[in-house]
Amino acid sequence: MSDPCIICVAITGSVPTKAANPAVPISVSEQIESTHAAFEAGASICHAHVRNADETPSSDPEKFAALQEGVIKHCPGMIIQFSTGGRSGAGQARGGMLPLRPDMASLSVGSNNFPTRVYENPPDLVDWLAGEMRTHEIKPEIEAFDLSHIHKAAEMNRDGRIPGQLYIQFVMGVKNAMPVDRPTFDFYIETVKRLAPDAQWCAAGIGPNQVVLNEWSIAAGGHTRTGLEDNVRWDKQTLAPSNAALVKRAAEICEKHGRPVATPAQARQILGLRPA
Repeated sequence: MSDPCIICVAITGSVPTKAANPAVPISVSEQIESTHAAFEAGASICHAHVRNADETPSSDPEKFAALQEGVIKHCPGMIIQFSTGGRSGAGQARGGMLPLRPDMASLSVGSNNFPTRVYENPPDLVDWLAGEMRTHEIKPEIEAFDLSHIHKAAEMNRDGRIPGQLYIQFVMGVKNAMPVDRPTFDFYIETVKRLAPDAQWCAAGIGPNQVVLNEWSIAAGGHTRTGLEDNVRWDKQTLAPSNAALVKRAAEICEKHGRPVATPAQARQILGLRPA
């Protein structure tokens, strides 16, 4: 197998704090520095959340703009993907940064349980976010926390609400959502190939399942996600030293399976994105 593998680094997220791991980048300057190191280690997508000074989640477009500017400057060609996730804001505030026209943005097309609450993605908000992404020529990354989300994405692709080639990420290992289960993972791939034969797919595992999903997705011909948003540990005894270290581990798994790590230019071509 020689198809290039895209590595996405989820640098910060909305939940991990420095108390959990001092390497979690919180300020915009820390995020830019951490992203640059991950970029040099092989990441071609930066999945970005922003935080307030007290480490709480933010949806402030000014913070996203400063992060975007720094990544463009220090990581030439890297794909910038903003999160529209529900922990950072409510309602349309979740898409307030989309006029900045990042290359990509996450899009959850349905609701599901999270560890302590329901992750609400009502149909009217999903349609509004998808519409904003069309307006600003942003490619959605579908975050599939459940099988129904794959079916919904394919429906939205057929009717034009999500135009072009789909990019679907399987998220597994969130407590109270889809567990890490190999037959389910395989069925996800089968379902994507049946409903959207030209789609690209990726997988993300939470906590200790991060490296499991890295291995599964790379070996199966998909793309993969790593980073401190999803996992602050290297192993049971050790904290992860950096986002770059987690990217390097994913790159080593690519090498093991004969998959070259996609360059930013290759990743843009694979995903049908505009040139940098």
